Amino acid sequence: MKYVKGMDLSTLIELEKLGAKYYDQGEETDILEIMKRYDVDTIRIRLWNNPYSDKGEPYGAGGNDFNTTLAIAKRVTDAGFGVLLNFHYSDFWTDPGKQIKPKAWKNYSVQELEKAVYEYTVDVVKEFDKNQINLTMVQVGNELSNGLLWPEGQVPNYDNIACFVNAGIRGVREIYKEIPIMIHLDNGGNNELYRRWFDEYIKRGEDFQIIGLSYYPFWHGTLDMLENNMKDIAERYGKDLIVAEVSMGYTMEDYKEYEKLSDIDRKGYATKPSLVEKLEYPMTKEGQADFTKDILERIQRVPNAKGFFWWEPAWIPIPGSGWATPASLEYMNDKGPCGNEWANQALFDYKGNVLPAFEVIRDFPRKFTE
Repeated sequence: MKYVKGMDLSTLIELEKLGAKYYDQGEETDILEIMKRYDVDTIRIRLWNNPYSDKGEPYGAGGNDFNTTLAIAKRVTDAGFGVLLNFHYSDFWTDPGKQIKPKAWKNYSVQELEKAVYEYTVDVVKEFDKNQINLTMVQVGNELSNGLLWPEGQVPNYDNIACFVNAGIRGVREIYKEIPIMIHLDNGGNNELYRRWFDEYIKRGEDFQIIGLSYYPFWHGTLDMLENNMKDIAERYGKDLIVAEVSMGYTMEDYKEYEKLSDIDRKGYATKPSLVEKLEYPMTKEGQADFTKDILERIQRVPNAKGFFWWEPAWIPIPGSGWATPASLEYMNDKGPCGNEWANQALFDYKGNVLPAFEVIRDFPRKFTE
């Protein structure tokens, strides 16, 4: 498997429809052309089952239903990139704090959920194959640290967790026998989590090729903790490793004027000051670039490590594009508010200009991993 320099561009279509523009050295440039210039080779795209309310109201955050995700995948393929398809097996966000079953699967038994995961996976991957998408890896579930399809698949019910993940893997294998499959947890600095989870899964699980890790420095410990965990699990499990989600902020300047939302309607950035105080690098353009160089060097030092994906580097603050809508807040039983939480962690400034961290990514040597 070749070394990956990846980006998650799941909000691509939504942002462009709302008027987002991107600039390299002052010249407006297509977002995928910018990715090429800076040596990016693979685009990660999330997939939600049905991100709409029963009344047809969109859930937002890119609107990644099947048609939207396929449209991004077609464009990415045509531009010469590989695609990492990221199944959430939910109608909206999944992470360690929420793994909500799709509305259509709400009352399913364990056996019915297993069948649904398998059939849904087969149907999606078959359509990607039919449309000649350059699918280079598939992620079965998103940040599965506390399981998936709750409550049946919630930790510590590892029998059901394995049952559901295995169904997804078998679904991929029905169409693609050799494509690398990723299993992804959050909290990349937490070695106890990774040992416990993968020890339990491997007792019960289908074969897979990649352990994916999320690492956000304001949530997931120090860079030393990440590197030590990666080195340990590389040796312990013998799998390839990819940092499937990473980001680092470049400013603490507010972006309210860009979002054009009232204070009660916007959540503001995820990087709260109390979290930023603990970071190893300052939240400046230079600090973001220095962090990027540091984490890429650490990935290079880990046996079996095969690259990274920066999470939503193009999610600049555009009116109308936020992490949720009132309809999705209801689905998640979340008090909100909505708005963009991520704009100060993008690889573009608030006006869409390329930031210096892109040059670090472009110039960083690829690890020879063929």
